[in-house]
Amino acid sequence: MVQTTSSVTTFDEFMAWYPEQGRYELINGRVQEVKPTGVHEQVGGYLNGRLAVEIARLKLPYFLPKSCTIKPFSEQSGYLPDVVVVDSTQLKHEPRWQRESTLTQGKSMPLIVEIVSTNWRDDYQRKAADYEEMGIPEFWIVDYLGLGGRRYIGTPKQPTLSVYQWVDGEYQVALFRDEEPIVSPTFPDLELTLAQVLQESQVQGNDM
Repeated sequence: MVQTTSSVTTFDEFMAWYPEQGRYELINGRVQEVKPTGVHEQVGGYLNGRLAVEIARLKLPYFLPKSCTIKPFSEQSGYLPDVVVVDSTQLKHEPRWQRESTLTQGKSMPLIVEIVSTNWRDDYQRKAADYEEMGIPEFWIVDYLGLGGRRYIGTPKQPTLSVYQWVDGEYQVALFRDEEPIVSPTFPDLELTLAQVLQESQVQGNDM
């Protein structure tokens, strides 16, 4: 936690303050430093590479930015997704993109991926609700340690990849574990399982 005072930071204040070094999010008016573990970065790097290959194969007008900020409807939050697929044809509708590499329109992001860290409630509760409100078509939560609440990943708790699909204004969720083929509306021909993600990311047994 970077912010220690009781004052609430707005998104505009957050972006004006944002330093050249470090990674930060604004969560309900509070600035938080993002410090992912090595395994977290391995999983994100592998998924980024797989999706990049799929985008190139299908010749889609998508790209994967190294870093960008997502501004939900709230004026007191700003997120830094682990992986985000951006539709370049929609950037003309993004007023903050050129100046701040910030996205505000759900249609600009066909898919967002969040990889669960210790504060899993941010992903399953706050971010899922905000991404749903924005109308982001597809949202993955990669819970490679099975940390999420049982109401989200079931019992017994185990590594789970949740795919949220935006249907008629709200998310419908499907859970995938082990060798179950992941079904992605954005990439319907994607051949991928959670077991493969963990294996190719070199997630070892003691990391589980």
